[in-house]
Amino acid sequence: MWRRVTVNTTMEQPVERVFPYLADPGSWPEFVPAVILRRRIESGPVAIGSTWQATDRIGPFKIHFTDELLELEDGQRVVWGSSSPWNSRVEYFLQPAGSGTRVRTTYEGDIAGWLRLIAWLPGPVVARILEQDFKRLGRLLEAKERSTQR
Repeated sequence: MWRRVTVNTTMEQPVERVFPYLADPGSWPEFVPAVILRRRIESGPVAIGSTWQATDRIGPFKIHFTDELLELEDGQRVVWGSSSPWNSRVEYFLQPAGSGTRVRTTYEGDIAGWLRLIAWLPGPVVARILEQDFKRLGRLLEAKERSTQR
């Protein structure tokens, strides 16, 4: 079932603090509860085509798949692709917004198997769930900033 959901959010942190987290799947478990694991598969510099072993938890179930870096414009845009069962593409587009960051995120894909049940949720409900990840990221960045100021 093909789905497309867009989330627009503004964060109080500048782009240079937000972007590294969206461009590094290894950091996602710090602020996305569904993410159990993102582990780089190959060695060497991260580049288009780099892949990560991935595991998410949806309810009591663990879902295993591969994430791939599809596009990267440093500090502005990053696009990820996920293999089955997500069969998805996620684009983060960042713009400065005063001293903060405006993030437009587009999630789209053809979810497979029993995960299609998630695709039946109304788009606004899915967007509200996904917005929570950005709120958690904002709190994480604020906490790290406070700890470096001490």
